[in-house]
Amino acid sequence: MEEDQQQQQQQQRVSASSPTIQRISIAVDETNVLPGALQLIRKLRPQWETERVKTKLFTDGITNKLMACFTDEKMRDAVLVRVYGRKTELIVDRANELRNFQVLQDHGCAPNLYFTFENGYCYEFLQGKALGPEHVRQPQIFSFHQDLSIPSIEVLEEEICWMKEHLSQLGSPVVFCHNDLLSKNIIYNEAEGHVRFIDYEYTGYNYQAYDIGNHFNEFAGLNEVDYSLYPCREVQLQWLWHYLQAYKRLGLEDQGEGSKSRGESGAVSEGELETLYVQVNQFALASHFIWACWGLIQAQFSTIDFNFARYADIRFKQYFKAKPVVKALKMSK
Repeated sequence: MEEDQQQQQQQQRVSASSPTIQRISIAVDETNVLPGALQLIRKLRPQWETERVKTKLFTDGITNKLMACFTDEKMRDAVLVRVYGRKTELIVDRANELRNFQVLQDHGCAPNLYFTFENGYCYEFLQGKALGPEHVRQPQIFSFHQDLSIPSIEVLEEEICWMKEHLSQLGSPVVFCHNDLLSKNIIYNEAEGHVRFIDYEYTGYNYQAYDIGNHFNEFAGLNEVDYSLYPCREVQLQWLWHYLQAYKRLGLEDQGEGSKSRGESGAVSEGELETLYVQVNQFALASHFIWACWGLIQAQFSTIDFNFARYADIRFKQYFKAKPVVKALKMSK
């Protein structure tokens, strides 16, 4: 009963914050998505004959269940049904997720959102290639822009205090960030030459260097992790140069013609590049720590078939292994 009340309150917050999005009073069973998904599709696509509807269950997600429903063989008319994982509201602000979805949709960076339902939402399927760790190293992509050793509570509290004190002093600007495992949530359409973002559960404002460091950690892979694949200094500097160039160009455009009269330019200096390099690698530590804690929470509550405890163990080990090396990095004066 208490769990039902919490879910109802969460949905009320989502609906209140997003009054323009239609909400359907249907709950989908996360352990058996098909019946509920077809029920939703009959609401959205009443002209489709149920016996002609094909489905595809995607297995990449480790927080939610995702099913595509379509009638066209090439999935050109596909609709995605996304079902929240059990207890994910403990770590995901669903109202904030929906607001961010709408903001990105309004700016042409997201698929069309059709409606929400009691424990998820339906949205447009984007044709294209979901990027993986092997893709995000490529310059043509980033020019776009069971023995567990879990630390004790005392150690975790000590590390949190260190991060709050140290990382806040690095001077990284606060920007709108994806905050999730980014590569698998980017759809790249090579024919049209554009990038679109999907999955906004963790999207929000954060330190710029955190989002980049979080992204660099993905180079090592998601399920079978190999941290020898973490980008070397040369690759990072190349990536960061593209990022800073775009970031500064957009900043100048926002400032308008006044910036030109003050002699400002979009050129990237060596000092700026080095500063961001140090910031990013130190914030990458925070990324390891946060995802390790996420793994512990998921291991306790999730019903998805994934070894979250092992994942937490891997991220904690990499955090403590990388910390001495990264702490030694100093920004140039």
